[in-house]
Amino acid sequence: MVNLGNAHWLTIIGWGERGISGVTPATLNALEQADIIFGARRHLKVLPRLKADVREWPVPFAEGIPLLLAERGRRVAVLVSGDPFWFGAGTVLARHIAASEWVVHPGPSTFSLAASRLAWGLESTYCLGLHAAPLTRIRPFLQPGQRLLVLLRDGDAVAELGAQVTQWGFGPSIMHILEALDGPGERLRNIKANKVPPGDVQHPVAVGIEVAGEGPPLPRTAGLPDDFFEHDGQRTKQPVRALTLSALAPGAGERLWDIGAGSGAISIEWLLAHPDNQAIGFEASAERGSRAARNARSLGVDWLEIVEGRAPEVLAGQPSPDAVFIGGGLSQALLETLWEYLPEGVRIVANAVTLESESLLMQWHQTRGGELHRLAFSSAGALGPRRGWKAQYPIIQWRVTR
Repeated sequence: MVNLGNAHWLTIIGWGERGISGVTPATLNALEQADIIFGARRHLKVLPRLKADVREWPVPFAEGIPLLLAERGRRVAVLVSGDPFWFGAGTVLARHIAASEWVVHPGPSTFSLAASRLAWGLESTYCLGLHAAPLTRIRPFLQPGQRLLVLLRDGDAVAELGAQVTQWGFGPSIMHILEALDGPGERLRNIKANKVPPGDVQHPVAVGIEVAGEGPPLPRTAGLPDDFFEHDGQRTKQPVRALTLSALAPGAGERLWDIGAGSGAISIEWLLAHPDNQAIGFEASAERGSRAARNARSLGVDWLEIVEGRAPEVLAGQPSPDAVFIGGGLSQALLETLWEYLPEGVRIVANAVTLESESLLMQWHQTRGGELHRLAFSSAGALGPRRGWKAQYPIIQWRVTR
């Protein structure tokens, strides 16, 4: 075993379909000096004979991490696709290994190669890595006229993606199927999303999508139309939801506790505000919890976590939030628990409809401060042969920072 001292022992190499002919002299030197080279089967197929011990990386990817760490102290190279830190394996590896232990030699990303073939500007194209994620995550990006570049796991996923896009009403979208980019088997074919794709699509595959169709796009502002959500009547309706999201003020990478999640609408819009946001929906009803999870998947934010049970008991042991919304289950015990256990700076928004819950919020506003608002909405409707205003129940909303 070579003693490397404080020097790096791991080299992460962005590997493409051209193999050794597509790397820099520095990358070639790292391969020639390596004791061990790890790589996926398709990467190793284009690797020339070297002195290193060559090992195939297992599937699923996570199973290779302990095998790699067991070789710490030897000179190790890992072959990964394209740019390791753009929806790549480098991001996963870096979670387990200190920055001082590795160097990276990136290659051209699939996104860059695809954009160059299609003559699309990357700065105006959404890039999505769905090779290891649910295809429903494309839903928020289906906006007419938008261009998308999507990494997929294999050829079968092309048909699945087309079916999803068509299901949401964007069947006329043009799909550019890009196979084995930058290699001898490179190929580009075009179809509409609502057509059956070729059955011989080769991996690695990316798809460029020019979005078209009459399917309803998801609005970019808070307050999605109510009919986007499956519900049983228990939900925060669109105008109140918009004001509630404004009060919660989601920032990038923040976590929400949604107490009394119902249809999950508040949590879902919180997650749509930024791709790094997290949300936990607490719901006493198993049926409503399942419905909230379905809504999250259909709107492209499948990482919504649902915890079944009644607050405040169910809150124990959960990761601390940046904001809390109370849409159901409001009680003295819940507010006391939140005030005792939440750290300072957490934003709390509570909506109340009943006189009892209104009285409770008025008491807490008097002792803890914050803002108290009465939200009243009326909608035009039939009144005999004419029209009149039909009032909805007023909402009392308390906004406070712990």
